[in-house]
Amino acid sequence: MTKLILILAAQILLFAAIASTGDFARTMNQEHLGLPKKEKLTHIRVYWQDSLKGRNPSAVMIQQPVSNSSTFGSVTMMDDPLTLDVSRNSTVVGQAQGIYAGAAQREIGYLMVMNFAFKTGKYNGSTITILGRNPVFSKVREMPVVGGSGMFRFARGYVEAQTMPSDFDAGEATVEYNCYVLHY
Repeated sequence: MTKLILILAAQILLFAAIASTGDFARTMNQEHLGLPKKEKLTHIRVYWQDSLKGRNPSAVMIQQPVSNSSTFGSVTMMDDPLTLDVSRNSTVVGQAQGIYAGAAQREIGYLMVMNFAFKTGKYNGSTITILGRNPVFSKVREMPVVGGSGMFRFARGYVEAQTMPSDFDAGEATVEYNCYVLHY
């Protein structure tokens, strides 16, 4: 017990010394956060099901574009299902929650800011955060994974998005996302 008190007193003095010198950062051992030393690479394939029309849309435009001839300036909030297959009726494993904003004047290109929030299985409660440029009419688009939570804490990597045959007149789009995520 006395040894424990001495250790705690030494730590308090160390933190006081660090604070008094103005240092605000320190290198930590990963194990203190429960992180293993080696990263894993995980591949996840899901289908993003976006619906702007109908009785129960999963995405809502909250800012109209600046002109009728482009999507530039539009902002759409989404809570889109992530499914295991192309079919909208396939098993939902999570939600794509965030926004996409028309950020290109001469093409349909969006700034994507979203979390893939998983709700089933091993990754239930974990998220992958994606932030990047999405030029919609490119066959395959690549966007960075900039973080995550839960099983994906300290995540980094990228996603590849590829639009599947969709009914754009009905306001529906299905996009296959292949996520390549490095995490602990």
